[in-house]
Amino acid sequence: MFSIGEFAQLGRVSVRMLRHYDAIGLLRPDHVDPASGHRFYQAGQLSRLNRVIALKDLGFTLHQIASILDEQVDTAELHGMVRLRRAELEARIAADTARLLQVEVRLRTIAKEGHMRTEEVLLKRIPSTRVAQLTAVAASYDTEDIGPVVQPLFTELCRRVEAAGVPVTGYGIACYEPGADGRVTVRAGVEVTVEPDDRYDFAIVDLPEMESAATIIHRGSMDRVGPTFETLARWVEEHGHRSAGPAREVSIDCPADRDKWVTELQMAITSA
Repeated sequence: MFSIGEFAQLGRVSVRMLRHYDAIGLLRPDHVDPASGHRFYQAGQLSRLNRVIALKDLGFTLHQIASILDEQVDTAELHGMVRLRRAELEARIAADTARLLQVEVRLRTIAKEGHMRTEEVLLKRIPSTRVAQLTAVAASYDTEDIGPVVQPLFTELCRRVEAAGVPVTGYGIACYEPGADGRVTVRAGVEVTVEPDDRYDFAIVDLPEMESAATIIHRGSMDRVGPTFETLARWVEEHGHRSAGPAREVSIDCPADRDKWVTELQMAITSA
């Protein structure tokens, strides 16, 4: 048998925690000396302690842990519960990380107010472009909603285009159309020259010409595109123009390192 101090060391927990678990009936000592009140534990009790700590670290309450253990959940079931809870925590961490990234982007945008280089904006004509295209819907314009939709959409489009034997002749182009319900229609396309064909499991679409477009190059991940869009918007407003439709995102270079991406933003404009 092991004293409470020895058992705490073996289980890598505090003595105070073991006393609390005893008080609430979650992990009773195997023996309590009637004269001194000293608690003693058996090595086999480490198994229950390990389960308690694992479930606690995964966010279960002590009451829930007691119910799980009292129902004598077997190892396979416990592993399944742990995997499910871990997946939930990983998803939450990913969402929180994405949210923090957007806060950082907003703060950088605020810091750059009054220092944005609108001379980087170029005015040019964008000819009509034929693309192979797939469409999906995102919940909103938030990066955490757009990213998980547009990136897999491009991956699937490229897979289908390659399977169809259609050569890609230019860049990838993303377009977004807001809906009345707040959702956003996402259109992912790659430049091609083939004619429409019912055999294709993707659409062949001619993007209309932009007779006059304000354009700017964004360098880096699209998660950080906010300040570049603001620079573009400021230029349009300062030069007496207004937007004539949703902007396009043209992927000029997309290496594995997203911080090295090069994307041209194109906004059709008219005189105000």
